[in-house]
Amino acid sequence: MDLALLRTFVAVHRAGSFTRAAALLGLSQPAVTSQIRTLERQLGRPLFLRQARGVTPTTIGDELAHRAAPHLDALVEIAGTGQEEASGTRTLHLAGPPEFTSLRALPALTALVSQGLSVRVSFLGNADEVLDGLAAGHHDLAIATARPRGGLLTSTPLCDEEHVLVAAPRWAARLAPEVLLRKGAVVLEQLPVVEVHESLPFVSRYWAEVFETKPATAATVIAPDLRAVLESAAAGAGLAVLPRYLCEESLERGRLVALLDPPVPPLRTYFLAVRTGTLALAPLARAHECLLRAAGGW
Repeated sequence: MDLALLRTFVAVHRAGSFTRAAALLGLSQPAVTSQIRTLERQLGRPLFLRQARGVTPTTIGDELAHRAAPHLDALVEIAGTGQEEASGTRTLHLAGPPEFTSLRALPALTALVSQGLSVRVSFLGNADEVLDGLAAGHHDLAIATARPRGGLLTSTPLCDEEHVLVAAPRWAARLAPEVLLRKGAVVLEQLPVVEVHESLPFVSRYWAEVFETKPATAATVIAPDLRAVLESAAAGAGLAVLPRYLCEESLERGRLVALLDPPVPPLRTYFLAVRTGTLALAPLARAHECLLRAAGGW
């Protein structure tokens, strides 16, 4: 059986689409379709059911993927090791939210950089963009705030991020925690808010989990970078909801004040995602392990 046909088959099985598999393999969609039909003729059985949106594997297709994929991944690992030894380096294409990637992920990868790993970073704040880019082969490793679905991508929980409601001291002096707990939405309507987007993603999540309601106001300042939100809030522009790792130093220095200390603070989980099977590549596996190990201290 032709290994090229099996490689294409496994790519389609994981992607759930001829079109997406073609993009990952660097082939045209008709070429992928032709290879799958050739393999089906050789086996005498259908491997996929064609649907309006992609394909679904038959039981024969699932069985073949289960048997073939580990061996193909092992061959990829052998080939990748040979390329790494020949070139002496490996470039890791990493994607993730700008703030977390800058302040957490990149410093953690420094040890691997000193060992010859090259890193290229794409900053993407939207989880769908991050995962779509990974699925399309634009990135090797992605940090996302949503768990990917389907078999094309594999994810591992990386760490949880605590969110804190903060404001500059001059605003905090006007607010009583007990009032905030009782009338959170009302207070929000009366005070300026700093956010990353008009939809108030951080404030909305905080209000839903702590106050069990939705914010009924618009932001005064919109800055699509949490570091800019932090600086604006510290300067007195208004309330903000920030990750604790990002604002911890400002809280310790008194530039910001935590307005509430809820019994169960709102959390957001980060996931470390790769295309299924690519952890067989040694450099990618080392970067993946390095980030997971570092996350234990976050």
